Amino acid sequence: MSDLTHLTLADARDALKSKKVSAVELTKAHISAMENARGLNCFITETPDLALKQAEASDARLASGEAGPLEGLPLGIKDLYCSKGVRTTAASRILDDFTPTYESTVSANLLRDGAVTLGKLNLDEFAMGSSNETSAFGPVVSPWKRKGDPGAKIVPGGSSGGSSAAVAAHLCLGATATDTGGSIRQPAAFTGTVGIKPTYGRCSRWGIVAFASSLDQAGPITRTVRDAAIMLRSMAGHDLKDTTSVDAPVPDYEAAIGASVKGRRIGVPKEYRLDGMSAEIAALWEEGVQWLKDAGAEIVEISLPHTKYALPTYYIIAPAEASSNLARYDGVRYGLRMPGRDIVDMYEKTRAEGFGAEVRRRIMIGTYVLSAGYYDAYYVRAQKVRSLIKRDFDEAFAAGVDAVLTPATPSTAFAQGEQGATDPVEMYLNDVFTVTVNMAGLPGISVPGGLAANGLPLGLQLIGRPFDEETLFSLAHAVEQAAPKFDFPEPWWR
Repeated sequence: MSDLTHLTLADARDALKSKKVSAVELTKAHISAMENARGLNCFITETPDLALKQAEASDARLASGEAGPLEGLPLGIKDLYCSKGVRTTAASRILDDFTPTYESTVSANLLRDGAVTLGKLNLDEFAMGSSNETSAFGPVVSPWKRKGDPGAKIVPGGSSGGSSAAVAAHLCLGATATDTGGSIRQPAAFTGTVGIKPTYGRCSRWGIVAFASSLDQAGPITRTVRDAAIMLRSMAGHDLKDTTSVDAPVPDYEAAIGASVKGRRIGVPKEYRLDGMSAEIAALWEEGVQWLKDAGAEIVEISLPHTKYALPTYYIIAPAEASSNLARYDGVRYGLRMPGRDIVDMYEKTRAEGFGAEVRRRIMIGTYVLSAGYYDAYYVRAQKVRSLIKRDFDEAFAAGVDAVLTPATPSTAFAQGEQGATDPVEMYLNDVFTVTVNMAGLPGISVPGGLAANGLPLGLQLIGRPFDEETLFSLAHAVEQAAPKFDFPEPWWR
């Protein structure tokens, strides 16, 4: 086989089962690609020796007929997932030398099913960012280039920028990611990949470094909808170690690929037609509507009236939870410790040195909205608005809507330094179409919709009913089949 890194995850799975390629050969090809792409800065920690050891074990299981669903498939792991015996940093200096003695439940599920892990992928520090520029280990560079501007370093989105860039650059067959306000779907849209944020509680959060506990959810980024369905089935499941994990059967998501969408009612929310939306994004949305119509779906206009409050509400709740979660990084138990005159001085110096600017900003915002005199005015009111946002979706689904179609991002990817340099709110606006999904605990998937005039990918978002990822996969596959096809970038980074 010519280039093993250009196989989809499904094709690689089939090639391994039919003995056309071995797990070791497949892994070596991806290790070579990973090493040749260090200029993209996708990985914080590479684990080639571990990957080859796992691949050898996979070949033995394949030979004995004991192969798991992901047997021998090389994946990347976002460096927010704890990996037993492998440095896990959350892209922060405060965890620079942290090596867990345990495995996150989701990554353990992948290993149980035979996956090969190539290393730990870069991200925005503690998953706080929309461009992967806040990592303590440097920004990730997208493999995509903007037409007429070959020198610009395009961002891969965030926080899961290492995951999306690695998948788009063919460095791994798929990657784990996390989504707190759009951090799977936005980077997937920016890189022409597929990313799904499952329903809150579908995947365990145990062993994943916490950002905002009521919003965080694990999910995959892949190159096709089928590949995302395959990965999610292994990632999902009930976990007694996570009290927010839902005890419900995990469907065979791959079986939903190709299912008819005839008669499905797709809501198009009028509130998502924002002032100043680019003509290209608006046109893509209309194309998506037509693609689903052509597939037999019925399109209905719906109202989600509290959408306009979603972004400010999110940026009260998420920093508040982050402030609480990140209080544990004090230099006492693990991670970075800076010497001080006394314990208070040590706390202050450790946290000042260990956290980057964006993390410090969000901790300060969160501490402020939780403080006496402001808790009721900000945090309590934000939680009430969150309930109204969820109710908007509940009413739409109760009226017979099966899914909601929106853009995934307000623009194509931008270059490093182009957004948020002087005004952080400019960067936060990247999440305008995605945060409602996390606030309501719903599943959402980003699907490539083709390329913009500047040569960069565009993405559409589908939002589904709670625990109805199967419908999302069938609709996403219909969009994928109808959307213009494109080739992923040639490896200019070698």
